[in-house]
This record gives sequence, structure tokens and C-alpha cells, in this order.
Amino acid sequence: MDMAALIAVLGVAFFFTYTNGFHDSANAIATSVSTRALTPRAALAMAAVMNLAGAFLGSGVAHTVSSGIIATPTGSQGMVILFAALVGAITWNLVTWYFGLPSSSSHALFGGMVGAALAGGTEVIWSGVLDKIVIPMIVSPIVGLVGGFLVMLAILWIFRRANPHRAKRNFRVAQTASAAAMALAHGLQDAQKTMGIVVMALTISGHQSGDAIPVWVKISCATMLSLGTYAGGWRIMRTLGRKIIELDPPQGFAAEATASTVMYITSFVFKAPISTTHVITSAIMGVGATKRIRAVRWGVAKNIVLGWFITMPAAALVAALVYWVVHLFWG
Repeated sequence: MDMAALIAVLGVAFFFTYTNGFHDSANAIATSVSTRALTPRAALAMAAVMNLAGAFLGSGVAHTVSSGIIATPTGSQGMVILFAALVGAITWNLVTWYFGLPSSSSHALFGGMVGAALAGGTEVIWSGVLDKIVIPMIVSPIVGLVGGFLVMLAILWIFRRANPHRAKRNFRVAQTASAAAMALAHGLQDAQKTMGIVVMALTISGHQSGDAIPVWVKISCATMLSLGTYAGGWRIMRTLGRKIIELDPPQGFAAEATASTVMYITSFVFKAPISTTHVITSAIMGVGATKRIRAVRWGVAKNIVLGWFITMPAAALVAALVYWVVHLFWG
């Protein structure tokens, strides 16, 4: 029974990583595709490779997920909690993907963990939730918005006398690098979140002690994220690339450069699991606002931000319901 439970949790964890990949692939490549800097398939292939590489760059975010959000549950109840948390996150991913809403896979996972833990009577580390999730959830989009605005202003000033057509052509080339940096940062952030869940599952089942991440776990999570990324998330890509604002290559470069910088800093310095979706979306808004405030379709932006605030409670509710159902048969 213990082995069957472990296999079930690992299978759902890897499927969550796959949904994370196609749900969030737009984060890395929507701006490059919309500005025609890269073809869709070339962009997806590049993003998949960079996601794979990014997963091996660090482990701080994984340790935060495995030990900083909920107390590690024990026994069969602990496996039910992890299973329910993952199902809650997957459900929200699929719902928001269907409607083309760029919500956060990360916060869906965290909401699922909190909801399942509360339903199962496991301690939630509220100080960790506040410091590592809630505060970064609020601060990172603000930094992305302001940073995107300032970076775009700097580009406009530096290239104010450049030939517009030549500048756009050069920025299309530069976007290849900025999109790659964004995809690498996405792998660094999002693959580690599933690694943290898998480590918890291995600890609960008695197959591991300590918080070290086995190599096979890194490879598995990185591979599933890359496969999901290559599958593509076209619905969300249209929202990010076209519906918020019509981007040109300089704007796309500014948004990607800003978002990837924020993600590297939070990963390596603060070890905080932030949302790639929140950062790139807010950076796009900030970049677009330099043209004129009305250039940004704020109605679309409002719906996206509303989705951000709904994500954790919605995933938590689904996870709690799943826990109660599964606990009747599995607990």
C-alpha cells in the first residue's frame, strides 16, 4: 500500500509538472512569438531546452517548498495530503488554461498544499506562507511593472536617434537571448517546486531522510517540465502576446529582460518561489504603459490580476474536497 501510494503521488506530481510546462510556456516565449522574433516551434524548442537546463541551476526554491510551507505530514495521511494538493493544482491549471487566463501554477500548488494540509489537520507554517509566498506575490508584480516601465524608458532614450526599422530588426535578434534567459529562469523556478513535493513524498514513505534532492528526481522533473513546455500553451500565449498590448521587438526585449532579472534575484538571493506568470505579465503592462496608458488593455489586465487573487483559495478548496473524498477510501 505504501509503495502504491508513493507511485500514485509521484505520477500525479510529474503530471502537474507537465501541465505547468504547457500552462506556463507562454511566459517564456509569448513576447518573442508575437513580435515575430522567433517562430512558434523554434521558440518552444528553445524554451524546452532552457527549461531543462534551468532545473539544474539551484535547489533553494525546492527546499522552501519541501519544508517552509507546511509541516511534513506522516504516514498514509501525508500521502493523501500531497495527492490532494497536486490534484487541486492540476485542476486549476487546466481550468485557467482552457479560458486562456495566465494564472500562476506555483500559487495553485501552494494553495493546494495549504488547503489539503488544513483539511488533513497538518500544521501550516503561516510565517513561511507570508514571507515566501504572499509577500513575493504582491511585491514581484510591482517590481515587474515598475522595472518594465523604467527599462523601456531607458531603451527609448538610448535609441532615440536610431533608425526605427534597423533598431527593431536588432531587437528581434536580442529577443532570442532574452527569451532564452526567461526560459532558463522558468526552469530554475518551476521545476524545483515539484522537486520539493517529490522529496516530501520520499520522506513520508521512508525512502529518504534529509532534504537532499536525488539526481533522478531532478532529471524527471526537468524532463516533464520540458515536455510540457514543448507541447505549448497557445490559449495563454495569445493572451500574453496580443490581448494585453500589441508588442514590438524593443518592448518584448524589455519585458523579458526585466522579468528574467527579477526571477534570478528571487531564486538565488531570496530562495523565494515566485510566479513567472505574475512577473512577465506585469512587466508587459509596465512596458506598454510607456507608449501611453491607454495602450494597455486594462480590462484584460484586471481580469488577469483578479485570477491571481483567486488562484490560491480556489486550488485550496479543490484540494480540501479531494482530500476528504480520497481520505474515505485511502486514509
